[in-house]
Amino acid sequence: MVELSREAKIEMLRRMLRIRIFDEVASELQAKGEIPGPLHTSIGQEAEVVGACMALSRQDYMTGNHRSHGHPIGKGAPLGPLMAELLGKETGVCKGRGGSMHLADFAIGSLGESGIVGAGMPIATGAALSAKLRGTDQVALTFFGDGASNTGPFHESLNLAAIWKLPVIFLCENNGYAVVTRASDMVAVENIADRATAYAIPGEVVDGQNVLSVHEATSRAVKRAQSGAGPTLLDVRTYRYRDHAEFGKMGDSVASYRSKEEVEAARKRDPIDMFAKILIEGEVLDEDGVASVRAQVISEVDEAVDFARASAFPDVSTAFDFLFVDAVAPRH
Repeated sequence: MVELSREAKIEMLRRMLRIRIFDEVASELQAKGEIPGPLHTSIGQEAEVVGACMALSRQDYMTGNHRSHGHPIGKGAPLGPLMAELLGKETGVCKGRGGSMHLADFAIGSLGESGIVGAGMPIATGAALSAKLRGTDQVALTFFGDGASNTGPFHESLNLAAIWKLPVIFLCENNGYAVVTRASDMVAVENIADRATAYAIPGEVVDGQNVLSVHEATSRAVKRAQSGAGPTLLDVRTYRYRDHAEFGKMGDSVASYRSKEEVEAARKRDPIDMFAKILIEGEVLDEDGVASVRAQVISEVDEAVDFARASAFPDVSTAFDFLFVDAVAPRH
């Protein structure tokens, strides 16, 4: 079992709270019209993100998906540039070009997120191949949903990673739904982890609401990857409280595809509340200490919003910057 220091446990709580409060505030900003486009929050899924990311080192690689705010936060990215990106500002991590679904921060190993389902898996597989060819001990971790496990990139990536014994971890954020369709209606096997058998790699079902369980499982996968034994598939069971995406409104409604009772039952295993209880019972923090960490995070998120609002939008003259081709001169 991985032994965590008191400071590491408090940092876990801090990062989980950062994801929760960042997404809650982002949802409020979108409702006010300050954030354009759809917003996909990780509210309810904080433990699986932080538990996995804190099993990685800063130089390890990570790719995510459309539910993209939590992943860089979980890996330690500063909040200001992330919030600025959501608002489309020049100071954003992608200079305002990416928006909510396309965050990347190379400084902490985040190679990018994408609204294209399954798109991050081949990128992480390539990053793992790079690490192996260069002889480093870096690993790559890719987050994807249960719906993405039915796409071609999932099977192609697992196959290549298994054949070449690449240092990559495939983490399925199994929240039970692909948009509005239950995973049980789309996946023939009982567990997505069972698909690992076809590629002769380990597959493990993990309690995604317990940050320590996710950290332990991911740490084992990291050790396996660094030993040269190859990839691991983690089927991490979690739950999102909000709708799949929010479109200019507060996203705490429950659509017809699931009942209020189901969501309320899931909330009884809130990952932040569960971990705070563990810290209190283990005398890592008392209730005042937990409240203090929460207050610090609220202040951090407020500062991120102030930074984003004070930042400038990209100048129109830079609209063609960062493209693969030069701008075409307008015809007169």
